[in-house]
Amino acid sequence: MRLDRLLANLGYGSRREVQALIAAGEVGLDDNPLTSAAAHVQPDPQLARRLTVAGQPIDPPPPLTVIVNKPPGFVCSHREAGRSIYELLPPRWRRRTPALSTVGRLDAQTSGLLLITDDGDFLHRIISPRRHVAKRYWAKLARPLESHIAARFAAGDLMLDGETRPLAPAKLEPIAEDTAWLTISEGRYHQVRRMFAAVGNHVEELRRDAIGGLKLPDDLTLGGWRIARDDELASIFA
Repeated sequence: MRLDRLLANLGYGSRREVQALIAAGEVGLDDNPLTSAAAHVQPDPQLARRLTVAGQPIDPPPPLTVIVNKPPGFVCSHREAGRSIYELLPPRWRRRTPALSTVGRLDAQTSGLLLITDDGDFLHRIISPRRHVAKRYWAKLARPLESHIAARFAAGDLMLDGETRPLAPAKLEPIAEDTAWLTISEGRYHQVRRMFAAVGNHVEELRRDAIGGLKLPDDLTLGGWRIARDDELASIFA
């Protein structure tokens, strides 16, 4: 790929702005300045360690997937009103091509594990109903759990208000009288909150802690993020 196109795709500026950076000697490869915007480079994972802009390693080229510990109060859509989850990432990442997108969504008041990626195939592998990738949530409820709710969720016949197709079986694991783990394999609109509403309860706090075999890292503080490792991404489908 042409050097100026690569850097523009990574969000470092327009093609013209990137060409100016290169002409100013701000771009280097293996500690040697690159002076031609038309130079071709291979956008592989090793390039992020070899190519620099203003003395700093470039951001990883695609495919890029980020693990985020989403705080409450942030929205996952570019079009929703409110603070965007993308505000937690470097500003230039909003100009990347291909664009970064959340892998599914968490509503504004739900916190926890969120993936953001520019890899469309990977995204669809997770959200496709045919894959049955499980998502686990911790829920704090307004009222104590009734003893029959676990069997109700596991039956596979629970209907949500306004829908005509029952939910797939889900696993409820009570922790205390008003808290529980809930594991689902679908991603319907506000599904967890609507499930508890369907059995006469109300979710006061909700946090996602796992997608497939990937758990929210213990060292990732609320609002924190980091680039996902290959083994972490593979664990989702293990």
